[in-house]
Amino acid sequence: MQGNLNEYIEKTKMCFEESFQTQTFYDKQTQDQSHLKLILNCLKIEDGMKILDLGTGTGYLAFPIAEKYPRANITGLDIVEKTLGRNCHKAEKHGLKNLNFVAYDGLAFPFGDEKFDMVITRYALHHFPAIHDTFQEIARVLKPNCIFFLSDPAPNDDDIERFVDAYMQMKKDSHIKFYTKEEWLAIGKSVGLNCTHDFETQIRFPRKKQTALEFDDLLTQFDKQVMQGYALEIIEDDIWITERVNNLIFEKLLTSF
Repeated sequence: MQGNLNEYIEKTKMCFEESFQTQTFYDKQTQDQSHLKLILNCLKIEDGMKILDLGTGTGYLAFPIAEKYPRANITGLDIVEKTLGRNCHKAEKHGLKNLNFVAYDGLAFPFGDEKFDMVITRYALHHFPAIHDTFQEIARVLKPNCIFFLSDPAPNDDDIERFVDAYMQMKKDSHIKFYTKEEWLAIGKSVGLNCTHDFETQIRFPRKKQTALEFDDLLTQFDKQVMQGYALEIIEDDIWITERVNNLIFEKLLTSF
């Protein structure tokens, strides 16, 4: 099993290194300034805080947080060493001495217990192959009574057969699954993380039709009404889909799990 996990993580790393290297279309897919502003306003960050940005990628959250809160310390954690190297160069160029990036194996966080005042993650956890283990690591490195913020797309309520996961898996970027709010709450509870606040947003997500060769087959395999719930639309060479996004704030309980 460990060997399979390592192979999966290596495949994921190669895919995202390529996406981040040729960043323009990936940015079009994932960037959303209104959502970013909402997150920055939602997080209660104070001077001296140590913040871990899990699945940081190109530092989409890490950079603006480091700029807005120069007296907080932000660490971006990811498996993509080459991308993190570029991030480090960018941080140095912009004089962000409170920002650093760390590579890891995709499983065990390279930090001691209770090192962070906040853990944040955006649009990453649906790629993680051992999600329960990841939550255990989040709870381990987080200080008691401190915050874990999670933002990740979700399936529609009527998508029981998970059309959206089959659609996302066409990209071959190691998408595993989108989780419902209830699933996140249960996983969090199992490691002593209690949800204290949540809100829902949306993302309108494009994909190049030539990279979705199975798309026509999918249209025959799933209920038409379920697919329409995602507002599927083909515009020129792009397929557009609208996805709900769960935004959850957890607090680490004092009880040790």
